[in-house]
This record gives sequence, C-alpha cells and structure tokens, in this order.
Amino acid sequence: MKHLRPHDLAREHGISTQAVRNYERDGFIPLAGRTPSGYRTYTEVHAAALRAYLALVQAHGYATGGEIMRSLNTGDLDAALTAVDRGHAQLLRDRGTLDAVGRAVEHLTRDTGLSARASSDGEPLSIGELARRLGVTAATLRNWEAVGILSPAREPVTGHRSFGATDVRDAELTHLLRRGGYPLEHIRTVVRQIRTAGGTEALSDALDDWRRRLTVRGVSMLDAAARLGGYVALLGIAPAGPRAGAAPAPGPESPPAV
Repeated sequence: MKHLRPHDLAREHGISTQAVRNYERDGFIPLAGRTPSGYRTYTEVHAAALRAYLALVQAHGYATGGEIMRSLNTGDLDAALTAVDRGHAQLLRDRGTLDAVGRAVEHLTRDTGLSARASSDGEPLSIGELARRLGVTAATLRNWEAVGILSPAREPVTGHRSFGATDVRDAELTHLLRRGGYPLEHIRTVVRQIRTAGGTEALSDALDDWRRRLTVRGVSMLDAAARLGGYVALLGIAPAGPRAGAAPAPGPESPPAV
C-alpha cells in the first residue's frame, strides 16, 4: 500500500499540514501510522477520509461533517447515516418553506390595494382600532403576536399595545395570507423576511438568492455522498447487499410485510 506524507494530503486541498494533523486529532480522519523515527504516514484510506470530510463540510457544515466522520471512524455507520439523513431532511424542509414563502409573495403582489394600505403613515392604532380595521377580533391579534408575527410597542404608562405603520402593514399581510389559507408558521417566515428585505419586491430578489443557495447545497450533498460512499467502501463497514434473485430492500413504495 502506498504511503503518503502529511504534505501530500495537504497539497491536494491547498491546506496546511497542521490542518491535516488537527483533523486527525479531532477524529475526522483515522489515526496515522508511524515510522520507526516517529513520522506520520498516511494511506489512500486517509486521503479518501479527508476528501469526504471536506466535501461534507461544504454540504452539511463543520459540526455535522465532523459528527459523520467521527461516527464512521469508530465503526458506527448507522449514526453517520442518521446525520446524513437529518441534513437531507432539513434541506427538504427549507425547500418547502421557500416554496410556501414564494407562493405567499405572489399572492401579496396580486393584491393591488395592499401596498397603499400597508404603507400608510397614520397615527399608531390601538389593538381595538386595528381589529376593527381588519375585521378580526383583538384575541386574533394577540394570537398573532404570541406566535411572533406581530411585535407592537407598549405604552410606557398603561402598557397598552400600540401598532405603528410597520405593525399595521404586518397585520395587513397576515390577514391577507390567512384568508389565502396559509398557516401561521409560514406567515411568520414571510413577515420576518419582508421586514429584513424591506418590502415584497426586495423579498422576491432575496427568494431567488435563497433558491440558488439551496441548489448549491443540494449539489454539494451529491458530491459529499459520492465521496462518503467511496470512503465507506474502503473501510469495508457496509453490510452486504441482497443476494442475487432476492427481494429488494423495502423502500418508500414497498413497505415491509407485517
């Protein structure tokens, strides 16, 4: 088996030899062998581990990438795969949220009168005044506040809620989206994104960037999965596949028999 030096592994990725030693110390790559004089020696297994770890960092981040590699290097394949599955599940949830926010923004932009109403700079409204304006109950507005959609100011003496122009806009948006059937958790995301972006037009641009970043993450996960699969094969810790002619393993469309 070909032996590699720390410099060989570092040079492939443009990192320092100290970084390679740190990754070994932290369990992201297996422990190196040692020459009689004490120098580290690595093999293709170590090189594959480093490729897998750096790909995982791009796809899942440092914490999850490290968790996956430490699990593999201690022989716990199931723990590593569970961490990978969590990353894919999070990406799927992010895509679902993005789609929901995108549909909501389209819904908002179709309401031609909303922008004029939501941008009015009148006097702050009490909770009763805002409830009458929207045709909802004060309890509904308090619920929207409780879930994090609205954040009205409080009068310093009485403690009564005071809804300024931005609060009124957010309430208008929420009322419109609730009539459109959107759940409160998605409305909360939309309202927070609009606050950050500065309006629905800016939010549309932000959503395009959000979708691009999710696509980049998805492609990174594909690359990481390929490198991880190669490393698992080198370790020889994967269970044997089904015998020729055996029934395929149960999947989403073929539930196990009971």
